[in-house]
Amino acid sequence: MAGQANPAAMIDLRPIAYVIGLLLAALGLAMLGPLVADLRAGNGHWPAFLQSAIITLMTGGLMALASSTGVDRRMSVRQTFLLTTGVWIVLPAFGALPFMLGATDLRLVDAYFEAMSGMTTTGSTVLKGLDDLPQGILLWRGVLQWLGGLGIVIVAMLFLPVMRVGGMQFFQSEGFDTLGKIMPRALDIAQGLLNIYLVLTGLGFLAFLATGMSPFDAAVHAFTAVSTGGYSTRDASFAAFSGAAEYVCVVIMILGTLPFVRLLQLARGEARPILRDSQVRTYLLWTAIAVLLIVAYRLLALGEFSHPVFRETLFNVVSFFSGTGFTTGDVTSWGGFSFVVLFSVGAIGGCTSSTGCSIKIFRYQLLFKSIRAQIMQIHSANRVVAVKHDGRIVDDSILASVILFFTLYIITFGVLTVALSMTGLSFMASITGAWTAIFNVGPAFGSEVGPTGAITAFPDAAKWIMSAGMLMGRLEIIAVLVLLLPRFWRA
Repeated sequence: MAGQANPAAMIDLRPIAYVIGLLLAALGLAMLGPLVADLRAGNGHWPAFLQSAIITLMTGGLMALASSTGVDRRMSVRQTFLLTTGVWIVLPAFGALPFMLGATDLRLVDAYFEAMSGMTTTGSTVLKGLDDLPQGILLWRGVLQWLGGLGIVIVAMLFLPVMRVGGMQFFQSEGFDTLGKIMPRALDIAQGLLNIYLVLTGLGFLAFLATGMSPFDAAVHAFTAVSTGGYSTRDASFAAFSGAAEYVCVVIMILGTLPFVRLLQLARGEARPILRDSQVRTYLLWTAIAVLLIVAYRLLALGEFSHPVFRETLFNVVSFFSGTGFTTGDVTSWGGFSFVVLFSVGAIGGCTSSTGCSIKIFRYQLLFKSIRAQIMQIHSANRVVAVKHDGRIVDDSILASVILFFTLYIITFGVLTVALSMTGLSFMASITGAWTAIFNVGPAFGSEVGPTGAITAFPDAAKWIMSAGMLMGRLEIIAVLVLLLPRFWRA
């Protein structure tokens, strides 16, 4: 009959609801950690986490039970798209509950922004007065980022290649064939990623302890450094922990932005893959160049050079490059050139299949190689120029996907900037707000940004826009935009 839906074209939501339900249940269990922290501190704020945990656990459990009849079916690509975006929309909504019910007593827009910023590991915040907040809230912010960082590594390894997002299909054979000899199934890969993540977090915790941090500060910053999230326990961010802790954090942030597939291989005694990976070498080289450029500028133009200046520059460059967003002071005081370099590295990001954010080194490599190939083709029309990456020929469909990805990022960044300016924000706040959202970097700048970096004064509309930008940036835009196409729902 005309107008009747075609059952074959409808998406079975049961597998999607089942997975989201299980993840909600896990999120509810994770709330027990901050609950215990507040109980031990004796500050009386633990009931907010108890209420939030009960609501989240019950909702997740009921969703999983109600949809359990559909779990035997293998997910289609359409279901995978919907699941990936659905997880990063639904989980922050429940992750916002402790901010609304707890000591911060945030409104919905602020609580959702804080939770979205946490789970996308962006690091922007609406909270100020962090030094005086209960330990439970501070720990919950760290837990949100830690869970979000782990989640995005799994998504990048297992989902984005299947969904053919932004050229990630190039790594599909690497993720399943190369690792197939040692970890042939997706669950084994996810377990291996979790093990690496736990080890990095534990090492970070011990290293921070060794620098003199309290156990609580060390735990939270281990969570947020390895996830390249950037939430801190202090308004001053990492300026409160200058010295050896900065060098420790630099190492952890770099490890968090290396391909986890390489770290898995390294853990199994195979050092050659990570040493020969062009992404890793390029990432470290570009980081060193950015540090040297800013150090040279601060020396020649500003007359600043000392060991603290070098340490401060190194820390902030790695923080911006990795998308962590920790700061140790006002980087805008370093001069316009330094700020442009930091802005640029934030738009590059770390390696693929890592907790790092932004466009990623791999795509810039393919972009430059594609441009070079086109120039060589123009120069020698009869010559066949193949684009290769790490010794493998890159298919034209992958190059087209990468070019589309760059185009969408530029367009989305421009749209977000205009949209934020229409809410009444200044140009600096609009452009850096769009930058920090779409590239998941963390800090924003401008007259509307508070002295601690909080965007509390931003209009509500701007916070919703930035929340949408963080979601799109973290899931690499295409995975979200495809859901807006009518054809997706009719296919």
